[in-house]
Amino acid sequence: MEKTHILAYTLLRPLTTLFVRLKFGYTYKPADNLPEGNYIVLSNHTTDYDPLLVASSFRRQMYFVGSEHIARWKMFYKPLHYFFAPIMRPKGTLGVSTTMEVLRRVRGGSNVCIFAEGARSWDGITAPILPSTGRTVKSARCALVTYKLVGGYFASPMWSTKNTRRGYVHGEVVNVYTKEQLAEMSVDEINEVINRDLHEDAYARQLADPKPYRGRNLAEPMENLLFLCPKCGAHGTIRTAGDTVSCIGCGMSFRYDIYGMLQDAPFRTVTELARWQQEQVHLDARDGIVYTVPNGVLSTVKNHVEEIVDQGEVRLCGDTLRCGNTEIPLSEILDMQIHGRHALVFSTCSNYYELVSQEHNALKFKLLYSAHKQRVKTET
Repeated sequence: MEKTHILAYTLLRPLTTLFVRLKFGYTYKPADNLPEGNYIVLSNHTTDYDPLLVASSFRRQMYFVGSEHIARWKMFYKPLHYFFAPIMRPKGTLGVSTTMEVLRRVRGGSNVCIFAEGARSWDGITAPILPSTGRTVKSARCALVTYKLVGGYFASPMWSTKNTRRGYVHGEVVNVYTKEQLAEMSVDEINEVINRDLHEDAYARQLADPKPYRGRNLAEPMENLLFLCPKCGAHGTIRTAGDTVSCIGCGMSFRYDIYGMLQDAPFRTVTELARWQQEQVHLDARDGIVYTVPNGVLSTVKNHVEEIVDQGEVRLCGDTLRCGNTEIPLSEILDMQIHGRHALVFSTCSNYYELVSQEHNALKFKLLYSAHKQRVKTET
């Protein structure tokens, strides 16, 4: 644990806490009654500002696990690394090197914060954690603190970009597990308590106790999430303007209101809409439908440096992902995720790739890839 990192955390934490209070109306409970020794903090993931939200509750310095792509922000990353030394995790990989670095720092006496889902929620429901999370906590032989953020999904929806809203956003510790307690628990039991403590259904909470989230252009750009029209089923016909979502094919139109509800839509919540769309993707996978966009750029990423491999039309079918003239069998892809809203990141045994198509929906490829993987797993 470096003195520079402790000093930077101590000095900047009050400023970043003030920033998120002004930006979101954020409230939090201080993390009191923590173990004397070091610990791992596991939190759900709701906004791009989550490290600042979590740090508001914790006076003691800790290191954060972050997405690898921030290391490619050349001017910004150097001071970030110097003062805070975040632990990099390449999305779309198995994360073995990240786990080893987490364990190295924890065994050196540091505190580490991990956003257990690995990615923000598109539909407002906390994703199940990776099974390896409990194994990492068990191997660390330190205390575990579970922390929950609520309201962030509506204040900064994953499908939105710069359209943050002010409303109820809150964070606090859920439970503290001592290293002695964890030593008595199996890996499965640890995973069970983590999933229980971090689970959040944003719309269930909102329906039970509605709170407004005010801002501008509330529906923009839901095209990042919604690539199928819920009325006519057409691909790529959704457009947004202000608080309105419409289909240029059939004329369907609905509003996204300050409570995050869908007015005059076939579904009341984004959760229901996203679930319907995912079901349609599984049907497309079953029927052999090919997803395409007219242009994309495929690059490899090594040592945080991108090198273009190919560019052109992007096609994903039952066995292959193609960009331009480059084909990658789905069977060779170990995992696939999204960073930002338009970049797919995935790994094979030999390479780490990024596929960017700025003007088009990336989520549809991630969902179709997952549907094909699930279909293959079921068949075998």
